[in-house]
Formats: sequence, structure tokens, C-alpha cells
Amino acid sequence: MKIAVLGAGSMGNGIAHVSALGRHSVIVRDVEQALVRDGLEQIGANLEEGIEREKITPAEKEDAVERITGTVSLEAAVEEADLVIEAVPERLDVKQNVFEEVEEFAPDDAVVATNTSSLSVTEIASVLNEPSRCIGLHFFNPAHIMPLVEIVVAEQTSADTKEFADHYVESIEKTPTTVNDVPGFASSRLGAMFSLEAIRMAQEGVASIEDIDETMRLGYNLPMGPIELVDHTGVDVNVEVMEYLREELGERFKPPQLLKRKLRAGKLGRKTGEGFYVWEDGDIVGVSGEE
Repeated sequence: MKIAVLGAGSMGNGIAHVSALGRHSVIVRDVEQALVRDGLEQIGANLEEGIEREKITPAEKEDAVERITGTVSLEAAVEEADLVIEAVPERLDVKQNVFEEVEEFAPDDAVVATNTSSLSVTEIASVLNEPSRCIGLHFFNPAHIMPLVEIVVAEQTSADTKEFADHYVESIEKTPTTVNDVPGFASSRLGAMFSLEAIRMAQEGVASIEDIDETMRLGYNLPMGPIELVDHTGVDVNVEVMEYLREELGERFKPPQLLKRKLRAGKLGRKTGEGFYVWEDGDIVGVSGEE
């Protein structure tokens, strides 16, 4: 199928990556050519890493690269799309504005999906004239590695749209789980509690950030610890999600002061080079505040 991915950042380029490996034609769109270029370069680097890890062959990489193009034109991205997946910043107004624009240019039968990790898919879909074609496809970061896609069914989602989403997720060799559209779904609600308690423990001096993460990695067989995951997804994104869950579900989701201090200092994690950890070229090289 033809897939338009809106947003060339870490989530968008990861979604484009797995879609192309699933033998779909992909157009990646962002608002600036430099962002599109960076996203495509990251896809190439991640595919090369896949070869090194013997997850894909050089031929599979070449085939995937040939299936992906980039553009700054929303119309060009979506005008022939069977599926549109938005991976824009985690703000309701931004996502709704994008969906309104998508509906203007996309085919009437195109499925429109949001990659939101916590916002109401029902509310995002409400701006569409045909909200029955909207669904949540919540990929996990990094999307080209993590095996799960959480399919979020909005109040308006039709049975045909849900069936389409199931087929797409299976085609990219991911495992789908289905949840109803409630605040935080299943994954973000549970994941937020992991991160919240881990940061509270660090704030209280229970253990070092590194030891808390190592405990969760090795004790629970996780790919990364909950504090490292905050750095991966972004301190700002986590604060926004927690504040939203706090408003919807109560004070147990109140962001810790340590997390908010990182936000105020502009230490947003991997994307700024420092959060709870210090990052260089995508790798941890130290802990923030340590010499």
C-alpha cells in the first residue's frame, strides 16, 4: 500500500523504516527540507545498523531505501495514500490541525492514524468529516526495534478501519494489542507509573539513576530502564503526558520536581544531548551532573 508518514523525527522515521521493510511505498513529510533530510539519513543509518546486527540483508536495505521518498508538501504526501500516520508533536491542537489538512487532500477512503501515546483518539478524530476512518497506531520508541503496536479504537472507529489497522500491523511484522480509547491507553498509563516512581526514587536518594535503571533492565528483562526511556522519548513529552494523565486520572500522575527541573533547564534528554544522562551521537556517555 501507499503510506504517508507525517513527521520525520524519531517516531516518524522509525514508522517509515518498518513500513518500507514491510514492502510498502512510503512518503515522509515534514515542514522543513532539513528535517526531511535528517529523517531519511537516520533511516539509512538504522538500516545499516540492522545489517550489522544481522537483522536484515543488504538487499533488504536497498529495497527499503528505494521505497522511501521525502517531501515538505502535505498534499504531495497524502494525495494517493491508503494510510496516513501522523507522528507530529504530542499536542491535541497540532494533531487536530494536521488531520483537518489531511482530510482536504487525502483520498476519501484513506485510513487516518495517529501515533499519539496518550491523547484522546476520539477527540483527535472529532475534527474529521469522516471520523470513522480514524484509529490510533501507537508505536514504541525506537519504532524500528520495538515489536509492539498498540491499536487504539476511538468511539467513531469503524470495524473496517480496525480490520485495516490489524492487517497493516501484521504486514510490518509487529505484534498488535487492542485497547479502547481511555486516557493513557494501557501502555502509557502503565509506563508513566514506572517512570514516575523511578524518578521519585532518584529524587529521594533511594539509589542512583544508573542503579535504578539497571535494576529494572536486569530484574524485569526490559530493553532499557524507565529513566533512560524518559531521555529517549523526551523530558518535555513525558511532562506533557503526565500532566494530561494527572488532569484525567488524578494526582498519582503528578510529575516529580526532579523531572520538572530538567524541563526548565532545557535538558530534554537524548535530543538535546543531556537529560538525566549525557548523550553523544545517540549513546550514553555519562550521567547529568557528574564530572
